[in-house]
Amino acid sequence: MPRLYGFDDASRRRLRDDEVDPLRQMVSRALVDLSVSNADIAVWANGEGYRGTLGGEWKDASVGRLFRNPAIAGLRYDDDGELVDAGHPGAITREEFEALLEREKARSTKDAEPAYDYLLIGGGCTCGKCTQDLGGARTNSGTPGYRCRPKGKSGHGGCGEVRIDAELLEDYVGENVVAELLKPGIRAQIAKAQAAVRQQVENLTQDIKDLEGRQSELGRLYGNREISSEALVAGEREIAANLKDIRSRLRYAEQMANFSLGHAKDLVKWWNSAPTASKRAITLLLLEKIEVFPASARGVRTIEPGRVVLHWRKLSGMSGG
Repeated sequence: MPRLYGFDDASRRRLRDDEVDPLRQMVSRALVDLSVSNADIAVWANGEGYRGTLGGEWKDASVGRLFRNPAIAGLRYDDDGELVDAGHPGAITREEFEALLEREKARSTKDAEPAYDYLLIGGGCTCGKCTQDLGGARTNSGTPGYRCRPKGKSGHGGCGEVRIDAELLEDYVGENVVAELLKPGIRAQIAKAQAAVRQQVENLTQDIKDLEGRQSELGRLYGNREISSEALVAGEREIAANLKDIRSRLRYAEQMANFSLGHAKDLVKWWNSAPTASKRAITLLLLEKIEVFPASARGVRTIEPGRVVLHWRKLSGMSGG
């Protein structure tokens, strides 16, 4: 079976460095504008010199197959058709893959709402009440928003008490990020912080290799009957949980390390026109955490004092945490 684009091997244990960024760019282009078709993305990818895993040019169909494969987000479908963790790394986030599915639906339904390119998904903002990551979710009227998902039957989820309009939150965060970027000396601090983040990338990559080595060692021990099946399962479960956490941290660290503000003179104009991936990277670099609390009353359309709390990083003192 041929390997999947973005992965180094058929078992999908490792991402392929020279294909991850092109894949993410293809996904970003798909989510930014619903009028951009898979054929348009194929033309762009071919023009950039990117080729499929067998060396062929991208086509409308091959881009569509890639976008519909949950493995690109480290996911798979279980027996009930639900998306679950596949136990291997993903090149994009779960939220981005779900947005691709939403895009697919919207493109096949004439009056459907276009997919929304959320800025703060995947750990970008958290519930101030229960610390659960907020996810992207439309309201009954179709307006994009962020919400704390309540616990489901599996026990996963949060309190379900926080919802906020996406545009309202993103505009507030954007205004504060641009204001921070306008401060004297901030570019030098960003460059220094990125150097620290690049070291984090190296450390996290090594941590992943070490854990994958432990996985192989467990298999060897079990094959030699040196450990029981219970010990094997317990060990693999612990390693899988650690790998999932580290791969998530690595994905965000890579975004921050590769971000470039360039020579943007008009930062407001740059922010309004920059790709979401670039805005997310600088937001993650400047902000350690964004907490969102419930509004004082239902339907409030303003950021009330204390509702959104921004936790700024100390850039000059960034560590490997």
